[in-house]
Amino acid sequence: MATLKNTTINDTGFLKTASGTTAQRPGSPVQGDVRWNTDEGYHEIYDGTVWKQWGTPSIAYVAATGGTVTTSGDYKIHTFTSSGTFTVTDAGNTEGSNTVDYWVVAGGGGGGSNRGGGGGAGGSRFSYPNPATGGLPVSAQSYPITVGGGGTGATRNVNNNTNGGPSIFSSITSAGGGKGGGANPTFPGSAGGSGGGGEGNDSRAGGAGNTPPVSPPQGNAGANGASELGGGGGGATSAGSSKNGGPGQNLSITGSPVTIAGGGGGGVGGGNSAGAGVNGGGPGGSGDGPTSSSL
Repeated sequence: MATLKNTTINDTGFLKTASGTTAQRPGSPVQGDVRWNTDEGYHEIYDGTVWKQWGTPSIAYVAATGGTVTTSGDYKIHTFTSSGTFTVTDAGNTEGSNTVDYWVVAGGGGGGSNRGGGGGAGGSRFSYPNPATGGLPVSAQSYPITVGGGGTGATRNVNNNTNGGPSIFSSITSAGGGKGGGANPTFPGSAGGSGGGGEGNDSRAGGAGNTPPVSPPQGNAGANGASELGGGGGGATSAGSSKNGGPGQNLSITGSPVTIAGGGGGGVGGGNSAGAGVNGGGPGGSGDGPTSSSL
């Protein structure tokens, strides 16, 4: 390494400084050391105690491809309705942006048969506009996106319904909705992002929501069944009720209000009106037919 003193550089080109990430700062810096911080997008100088910004920083924003891309003001929205890849081409920096907001909704559970419970909504996890959650930091790489499918509803007299599939983005996994309880033989609603409703003939219990548990909760419990009434499946914002599904989540992350992840309605008998599904959840069946699935 050359040591220069009182040196004039007669050149019209450039003088390149050391560069690297924040984590690559020298372990024993000396006052006056200068480097380019590639994470922050600016030169920094060590004042003998801390590294300080030197000069005007560059501003960079997250840029990405994948899904159906729409815009709302200064924001781009990438919507995935089937599995795919979200590719970050520029990770941005703290002077602009280096995080993304997300709303990850799983597939809903299938409804049970024979006055069975409604399917629970798929788990709903989001960062927008919740400051307690915050956006998700990203780096320049590809992120596989998994969009969970809805569970299948039961056929008459057969307990062949299924839970919904999970949806995944980076470190965020939303659990599939629990299937509704049904008859022959009787069984309770299953746990899931939101729980499936309980079967009505024997007043079976609904399944637990927010399973596995996360904070904030990703869903709610399904309702217990009652005589001739299958319990409604849990929704993203509330538990199911007697025969009706719980309501879903309303967000404006796409630039306009959208409400999804509602629970499915329970099946009914004895001349009762069918249970209502809400915000993506299907209505319940009547008589001994299959009940609904949920989003």
